[in-house]
Amino acid sequence: MTDWDEIYRSDSTPPAGADLDDLTTELATCLGDADPGIRDGTPHAVLRTWIARDVIAGERRAWLGDQMASRFADPRIEARTFAPLVLDMIVSRGDLRPHWPESFVRWYPAETDLRGHDEKLGWLHAVAHGADLLGTLGRHPEVDPAGMLDVAAARLIAPTDHLYAEREDERLGYAIALTLTRPQLTPRQSLGWLETIEEELNSFTPGITPAHVSNALRTLRMLYLLTHLGVPDGHGGARIQLTHRDSIMGRLAAVLS
Repeated sequence: MTDWDEIYRSDSTPPAGADLDDLTTELATCLGDADPGIRDGTPHAVLRTWIARDVIAGERRAWLGDQMASRFADPRIEARTFAPLVLDMIVSRGDLRPHWPESFVRWYPAETDLRGHDEKLGWLHAVAHGADLLGTLGRHPEVDPAGMLDVAAARLIAPTDHLYAEREDERLGYAIALTLTRPQLTPRQSLGWLETIEEELNSFTPGITPAHVSNALRTLRMLYLLTHLGVPDGHGGARIQLTHRDSIMGRLAAVLS
């Protein structure tokens, strides 16, 4: 295997005379490896740098996106949950093929293995990694933001025994808030996705709070805070205000009450 540690130490400079197709294929394999030292180590850092610097660009980057989209149906949890991280890098750089968000939408609400960290596999983080991609897709001009809000709602009401313990609620709340900054959203679209969550919150019998209800409540509280303060742009600039901010705050307050 390529010495990715050496490449990383060399400011992620591609080796002289290297075949970038072969290296891209190898990186794609690394990002689905069961060994967290490979999957989440220097190959990950090098890939992020190469995408940002357009070392991997054009058809090569599109091919990589296709590979990641296909992994949403992979039987290995580590492959499924790292696919959105790579797609996030690619979409953030400007590439998008219609079947990428379609594959994501089929996977994200349906994923049942929501472990944040596994002793052997390392970080998995389906909810958090998926949230990162959801937020990027939610702001993309070619993606319907209302559809991404519906996906977020479906993720929150899906029954699970897993209680968010690794800031998944913060990551998902942030992704929803980013999506809600899209100026194309109508008031109905900005608020309508909350209806299914409200129905779910009102349906359970008082007593021990189901994990998915607790997850939804904490995510909505984070969203309320971000709606009030504005959403950090991720680059140290001014906070972005949500479209229909006041209406969203009022609706969130009603749902949470």
